[in-house]
Amino acid sequence: MTGWLTIGALALFVFACGAFLLRSQRSLWTLLASVIVFGLAGYAWQGAPDYASAPAQAREAVSQGGEGLVDARRSFFEPSAMPSQFVIVADGLTRQGEFERAAGILAGVVARNPQDGEAWLALHVALVEHAGGRLTEPAELALRRATDTLDDNLGPVFFAGVVALRMGDLPQAREIWSNALDEAENDVVGRAFMAERLAALDQLMVTVAAQQAARQNQPEDASPVDGLAQ
Repeated sequence: MTGWLTIGALALFVFACGAFLLRSQRSLWTLLASVIVFGLAGYAWQGAPDYASAPAQAREAVSQGGEGLVDARRSFFEPSAMPSQFVIVADGLTRQGEFERAAGILAGVVARNPQDGEAWLALHVALVEHAGGRLTEPAELALRRATDTLDDNLGPVFFAGVVALRMGDLPQAREIWSNALDEAENDVVGRAFMAERLAALDQLMVTVAAQQAARQNQPEDASPVDGLAQ
């Protein structure tokens, strides 16, 4: 419970400081997505106070969050079901934030073996991150192929929710994850991981709603950070 309160408090700080920037600086959504998906509270904390460097901090969060991307994907596979050798090589690049190079290797993997569902999912992740969080047509295709080849695996739908988070659509991300959990078997690999992220997202949405209500009650000339000094 303390962990969720910490996430909620952190999210409140980010929104209190940056509410007026969120419409124009999508990179700040990267920080929020990182908090929820990977627990990168340190990166979000560093990125929020200094707006001049916030976009750079956001890119750094994703780059350094490459390790979290790989670990998140692996959460939906049995530890004994290791990916192919070239996927492991691509994972090393993803961990370093080298998404374009990782995508190149993974494209070769799926060309040789179109039934490698984890490679398709890894390719989707690399393409989305290389595009700065946008769901490009190649990334969408990779996600569809991952879904088709990974029967009953929660990984593809989890990362579909991550894309929604990266775009700032928290309700859509919640709907995607909640529906997937409702339909999934209780013992499916990665269920607990997704449920934890859904709980964090719920806490964040409560915090955001409270912060937006507080903003509506502020005088028009009040600064977004006035509340922090009280």
